[in-house]
Amino acid sequence: MKTKILFSDKKSIKKAALIIKKGGLVAFPTETVYGLGANALNPEAVAKVFEAKKRPHFDPLIVHIADKKFVKKLCRRVNKKAEILIAKFWPGPLTLIFPKSEIVPDIVTAGLKTVAVRMPAHQIALDLIKEAGVPIAAPSANLFGKLSPTEASHVFKQLKDKIEAIIDGGKCPIGIESTVVDVFSRTPKVLRPGGLPIEEIKKALGGIKLEVKTRSRKIYSPGQLKSHYQPLTPLKIIRKKKFKPPLNIKAGLLAFKKPKNKKFYHHIEVLSPSGNLREAAANFFSALHRLDKAHLDVIYAEKIPEKGLGVAIMDRLYKAESLS
Repeated sequence: MKTKILFSDKKSIKKAALIIKKGGLVAFPTETVYGLGANALNPEAVAKVFEAKKRPHFDPLIVHIADKKFVKKLCRRVNKKAEILIAKFWPGPLTLIFPKSEIVPDIVTAGLKTVAVRMPAHQIALDLIKEAGVPIAAPSANLFGKLSPTEASHVFKQLKDKIEAIIDGGKCPIGIESTVVDVFSRTPKVLRPGGLPIEEIKKALGGIKLEVKTRSRKIYSPGQLKSHYQPLTPLKIIRKKKFKPPLNIKAGLLAFKKPKNKKFYHHIEVLSPSGNLREAAANFFSALHRLDKAHLDVIYAEKIPEKGLGVAIMDRLYKAESLS
C-alpha cells in the first residue's frame, strides 16, 4: 500500500471520504492533532486502525461527528451537564463520555458500555465527516504510545504505507489532544486534560467540583495509560532549580521560556518566549519531534506552570518520562 498525500480542497476531501466509505484509513487534521480516521460503524475498518497504529484493543477510540444531533444516535441518553457542555464547547477540543447505543461496535469502545464522542472545530475534519456520511473513529495518527502528530509530515514518518491517505491541512492550531470528561459519574471526572482548560469546564458547569482521574486500572478513555506520548529519545523532567546536564552526554532542552544556560545543551526548543501557555501547547509536539530528530542522548524538559493548558502539557510530559 502506498500512502497518498492529499490537498485540503473539495476534490481531495471527496477522495478521502470515498476511502472511508470503502473501509479504508485516512489521516486528517483537527484543531488538536491529526487523527487516523475510519468508519466508526464498520468494525473491520476500525480493526485496521488498531493494526496500523499497533494499538492495544483495550484502549477505546474517540468517535468524531459533524452534527451535534448525531449524539442521540450514538448514545442512549444525554444528561443536563452534557447538554451544557455541548452547547458551550462544541465544536471544539472537548470529548464527552456517554452510555453507548447499540449501533456503536464494541471494538470502538474496547467492550465498554460507554462511548467517547466529540465534534472537532476544524473545517477539513468537519467536511470529511459530512462527505463520508458516517461518524469517524479517530485516535491520533501515530504509532501507539509515540509522539502525537501536529503536521502531515509527522503522520507520514510514522504511518507511511500503512494507511491509504493523509490530508495535509498544515499545522494543528491547538497542538494538544482534546480534554476528555465523564459527566455521567456522580462527580464529573476529567479523564484526560487537554486543549480545553479544566477551569473553563468548571465555570460552564456552575463551579461544581471536577475530579481529575488521568490514570486508572481500567481504561475508560484514551490517554489514561501510565506511559504515553513518548519520543524515541529518553526524556527527563527537570525538577531542580539549579540544574546542569552531565558533560559527557549530548543533551537537548525543551524549555518553556528562553533559557539562561544555553551553553550546556546541543539543541534547544523554546515553547513560548513570552511564557504564553496557549502558544506553548501549540508548539509542544512539534518541538518534541524536532528534538527527537536531533540525535541526542537525552531530552531534558522544564516544568510548565500547572494551570490552564499547562495541566495538559505536564500530563503528557509525565507520561513521556515514565519509561525513559
